[in-house]
Amino acid sequence: MKRIAIIPARSGSKRIIDKNIKSFCGKPIIAYTLEAVKNSNLFDVIHVSTDSKKIADLVISLGYSVDFLRPAKLSDDYTPIMPVLKWVLQEFRERGIIFDEVATIMPCAPFIESSDLISASKLLEDNQCRNPILAVAPYSAPIEWAFNIEDDSILNPVQPGMFSKRSQDLPSHYYDTGSFAFFSYDFVINSEGAGSDDFYRGQIIEKYKAIDIDDVEDWNYAEKLFHGIHSV
Repeated sequence: MKRIAIIPARSGSKRIIDKNIKSFCGKPIIAYTLEAVKNSNLFDVIHVSTDSKKIADLVISLGYSVDFLRPAKLSDDYTPIMPVLKWVLQEFRERGIIFDEVATIMPCAPFIESSDLISASKLLEDNQCRNPILAVAPYSAPIEWAFNIEDDSILNPVQPGMFSKRSQDLPSHYYDTGSFAFFSYDFVINSEGAGSDDFYRGQIIEKYKAIDIDDVEDWNYAEKLFHGIHSV
């Protein structure tokens, strides 16, 4: 199997400036992803997909190469990940390089370990690459207890009457953590637009690894958790 890990790290983060290379517990946050990818020993190519020379220079200073920069048309706030992956594969194909397995790992996922990636790759191979693999985690509370909140602070239950159900009597539900995904080469290269959320298999990861770092509050919480885990 010939594998590529694609780490999408565009510039332009607005809620956290330079989010993908900002120092997290002492080193650039992208360094944790790069280390997990490298230590998995899975990948023939580790490609950081960025439109930024600043990010590229930082990645090179960490000991990794940047094969080519991403065009601006694929680096705005609205471009989904699948067209980016497809473009990267097409660029490598023009260089005569084709892969069997494609993984995308987010640059702001400092809790992901190489063992998580190895497990996901094995799950992909075990089902003969028919179904892509998505990192998922269980919701902390039953989704049946969810509310919508109005401007006047009134809570409207999404599923009225479910408040009386005990959590142990309700099924578990899972969400896409946004941490990583594994695909066959054909799945990505034949995708159209944003792709689809059908046919995936789930690689369940621990809740603490599933933190979605979107804003400063998320960032501060993640750093406190990271310090706590590693002090133990």
